Amino acid sequence: MTRTLRKLPGYLFLAVAALLSVFPLYFMLVSATNSSADVLDSRMLPGTHLLENWSALVGSQDVGSAMWYSAVNAVVTTVLALFFCSIAGYGFEIFHSRGKDVVMNILLLAMMIPFAATMIPLFQMFAQMKLVNSTIAVVLPAIATPFLILLFRQASRSFPHEIIEAARIDGVREVGIFWRIYLPTMRSTYAAAAVITFMTAWNNFLWPRVILVSNEYQTMPMLISNMRAGYVTDYGVLMLAVTLASLPAVVVFLALQRSFANGITGAIK
Repeated sequence: MTRTLRKLPGYLFLAVAALLSVFPLYFMLVSATNSSADVLDSRMLPGTHLLENWSALVGSQDVGSAMWYSAVNAVVTTVLALFFCSIAGYGFEIFHSRGKDVVMNILLLAMMIPFAATMIPLFQMFAQMKLVNSTIAVVLPAIATPFLILLFRQASRSFPHEIIEAARIDGVREVGIFWRIYLPTMRSTYAAAAVITFMTAWNNFLWPRVILVSNEYQTMPMLISNMRAGYVTDYGVLMLAVTLASLPAVVVFLALQRSFANGITGAIK
């Protein structure tokens, strides 16, 4: 009994922290079913305006197109980022040298530079290549990030190098080692990197807002921003749009949750 009482403050703290974490999600879901006036009044119970909010949303915004372009940007960015960053992380660790350490340190320093400082040069570069208002311009800056390269490099340190040496003795080429041995073994790291990259790409707002000069290729974050640009904002409709925009990221995270935890801790099975 004494042991349980000692743990009680910790359990209470965790319970409060869990409630504070879940409350924004609950309020978002509840607000999607209420009218704008109810949302402004902070109504905490589900309402009866879900169908009305849905009709108003699809009647005023091209939700299908925004979801499609967000999905294309997120999926393409995730696939390319996993491909290039895993190869880079593999090369930095397996073919280790002092020169590569210098390059890695430069990449780590690049993580300290805010994106706002490089946004204007990036826009000028894509403007010169005539790629403004295109999906390519949205995807390219995100397919090779120092964080993902560092993640794969750190995970590669726990990769058994004896397997690589044995494969080389058997005559397997480096490409075969990477695709047939390294990639299947690092599934959890790939899952963690996929979750991080997908959620970042799906929620990306600033760069698409800058490089996509028209609303033809607008993503869900851009659509939500445009809904707040008018004189009057229907917060029930807005919260419904936010709910729809949150669903894909939630589904991806829940689907890869276990592998995500293993990948972050560097576990290799």
